[in-house]
Amino acid sequence: MVDADGDVVGAGATGTAAVRVRGLWKRFGQQVAVAGIDLELPAGRFIGLVGPNGAGKTTTLSMVTGLLRPDQGTVEVVGRDVWRDPAEVKARIGVLPEGLRLFERLSGRELLAYLGRLRGLPGAEVDKRATQLLDVLDLAGAQHKLVVDYSTGMRKKIGLAAALLHNPEVLFLDEPFEGVDPVSAQTIRGVLERYTASGATVVFSSHVMELVESLCDWVAVMAAGRIRAHGPLAEVRGEAPSLQRAFLELVGAHGRDAGSDLDWLGGGSR
Repeated sequence: MVDADGDVVGAGATGTAAVRVRGLWKRFGQQVAVAGIDLELPAGRFIGLVGPNGAGKTTTLSMVTGLLRPDQGTVEVVGRDVWRDPAEVKARIGVLPEGLRLFERLSGRELLAYLGRLRGLPGAEVDKRATQLLDVLDLAGAQHKLVVDYSTGMRKKIGLAAALLHNPEVLFLDEPFEGVDPVSAQTIRGVLERYTASGATVVFSSHVMELVESLCDWVAVMAAGRIRAHGPLAEVRGEAPSLQRAFLELVGAHGRDAGSDLDWLGGGSR
């Protein structure tokens, strides 16, 4: 929440953890995707979970949100165990997963109406919130269009509307800007900034450091299934000129010459 001076107060200000992860492991056959991570994500912050492709970000978020059962470890969201009290946790979170699957033969408005009623919201409240979300996310003109005909950016926005409809305490987003045009990205960004300004928590994964640096005030860097660094953005960046440079050093990619063995490339010769 925001006090009379415009400062955020409440959970985020007191240092309460929105998410607590302890000893989290996940293997797929011989492949270790997440290797025993411990992590606390503070409430009331805009948090970036960053790492290269294959770092384990999506697997971690899937376990944190109850979509994938861990091999070992515990996860608490807003103080509740994800696997012991799944219904209570899922009532308090919103999720925009990677590879979002929607009921494509419904229109955008029908989708929100259906999901709102599944959440147990009164019909009139669902209709009011759906109208507001469709308007803010610039989907009002497409609200009666079938989701199957939506573009990638429109799908991301209707997915975000669905995740926000029940006013969750914590919002989890997996690559929310991937494949999204600049106009849609700006719209999504504005909604997320408004949401966190109220004291709610956003956790989103990305491998685009410039985006994370411009949006987040707290980050966790992941590579090879492990957390390499975490904390306020300024602390993780340290003396590096940018988060990108700090990230490359943390994951061991700084100074790598990608073209050193490609002396045959270019010039048109064979």
